[in-house]
Amino acid sequence: PINITVVRTGLTKPMDISLVRAVIPLDSVRSVTIKPGYGYIWVTNFRAKTASDVKDALKKLESEKEPLKGLILDLRDDPGGLLNQAVAVADIFLEKGIIVSIKGRNKKDNEVFKAKPNTVHHDYPMVVLINGGTASAAEIVTGALQDDHRAIVIGTRSFGKGSVQTVQPLRNGYGLKYTVALYYTPSGKSIQAEGIVPDLVVKRELLDETSGDGIDSKMIKEKDLKNHLTGEDEAIKNEKTAPKTKAETKDKNKADEKVESDVEKLLRLREAVYTHSTKAPETLLQDSQVNRAYEILKGYDIFTSWKK
Repeated sequence: PINITVVRTGLTKPMDISLVRAVIPLDSVRSVTIKPGYGYIWVTNFRAKTASDVKDALKKLESEKEPLKGLILDLRDDPGGLLNQAVAVADIFLEKGIIVSIKGRNKKDNEVFKAKPNTVHHDYPMVVLINGGTASAAEIVTGALQDDHRAIVIGTRSFGKGSVQTVQPLRNGYGLKYTVALYYTPSGKSIQAEGIVPDLVVKRELLDETSGDGIDSKMIKEKDLKNHLTGEDEAIKNEKTAPKTKAETKDKNKADEKVESDVEKLLRLREAVYTHSTKAPETLLQDSQVNRAYEILKGYDIFTSWKK
């Protein structure tokens, strides 16, 4: 236990609170069946056990009464994490070929990661969801599945963090972190400042409301950061725009407030499914991007059933 004292406006005297410290599990993988036969896996970041957690989630989804006909892999707002876990997650769904390549000025920094044949096969169609918050390791997984034609990618362009860093130890316990290489997708595309372009651009919004240009339109990308590494295809443009009128500024502020409100609603919607505060996983379908992913998988199943 630990005792803390809180001083707060409105209190006549300090307030003492006793807390019991505990180990808080940090789960990076959550899953749910949205509709019978259609699974949804949300990866929040790539930690030490992410790949094994994804496998466990797949076992759970595949053990449902209705056979799994399609899978939605949600990598939105996933900042990345461990490279080896990104490679391992992509390898779950790939049987062969390159997953990601690392290329630097020095040949010693070059490395190629390849997929290995799996003993358990997951042959159902997949959709990967991305947005401006999808970065680094999450972009590696997305790029590998997209280039291998293993999954359709929908959403908005990803962050574009395709650089590799290392740390050079210095004296007195200090260190210098610097960039040594870039990530490349299997087709040879650099992620840096370019990001992953979705196969289908779908703006995120609540289906029962309108959200202007979508709630991801204001997210900062790698290319927006000062002194970022220039992407291979990035063009430098200095376009002058006319100053906005007061009316235009007021309308924009209202639109921004609406976007922020929708962000909060969608985040609460996704969290509610996993905290069991709602018993209806299909409420996730109010998210326009999740809904489109489900429609794509459902449509694929309809077409293949016709061929049979």
